[in-house]
Amino acid sequence: MILHTNIIGEGEPIVFLHSGLQTGESDFIYQCEHFSKNYKVILPDLRGHGRSNVDQFDIVNFFEDSAKDLKDTLEFLRIEKTHIVGGSLGALVGLVFAKRFPDRVSSLTLSGITSEKPHNWDELQLIDAHMQMAVLENRESVNYFNQLHLSNWQSFIRQSQEVDWYPFNETGDVSSIRCPALIIVGEGMWHEVSGALNYRKKNDRFHMAVVPFAAHLVHNEQPEVYTVILEKFLKSIERE
Repeated sequence: MILHTNIIGEGEPIVFLHSGLQTGESDFIYQCEHFSKNYKVILPDLRGHGRSNVDQFDIVNFFEDSAKDLKDTLEFLRIEKTHIVGGSLGALVGLVFAKRFPDRVSSLTLSGITSEKPHNWDELQLIDAHMQMAVLENRESVNYFNQLHLSNWQSFIRQSQEVDWYPFNETGDVSSIRCPALIIVGEGMWHEVSGALNYRKKNDRFHMAVVPFAAHLVHNEQPEVYTVILEKFLKSIERE
């Protein structure tokens, strides 16, 4: 499917892939404002998010489908190759996209992902489930997300609680990534920091940055620091 997409600025293309239950317009706000001065910033709504409507969610095939969606969208926009930046859910989509369509990726920047299943994964999932249920039980939150999304976003949350959806088969193997890559993690997420170290050890194309006073959504929690790191990474590619 062709994703609903906003485009800001002119220059070399850079795609920002939003986190779960956000949209292209509601996430990476600080970064988009900064990079749109020198880049063509591309902001798609992932399938089932924002105005990229689907009849029903299929969380089992979500990442494979989303990678194909992004390919179709870039072809529609006549963009042959682009930098990919993703956070959390968007980072997972970006990683799968880079694996399936390597010729279309100038560079890959990831944050908020886990490379291998932590020993306390069930406990972490239970914490997430409680947080998600709190969203579903909060009238203001429900109204907000109803306005943000055309699709049934509540189905997305419920499916994530019913199946083991996290694509560890994809995040555990980055050997096929041959473009310049960067993983940015918050120091508060020990399993994400550990995963970043593994990426760095397994693939010398990966750079890594650990940001203090940040956790899972490092691009929101430390937007200025995240942006400086990302900009230095992109500039280093230009010099190669």
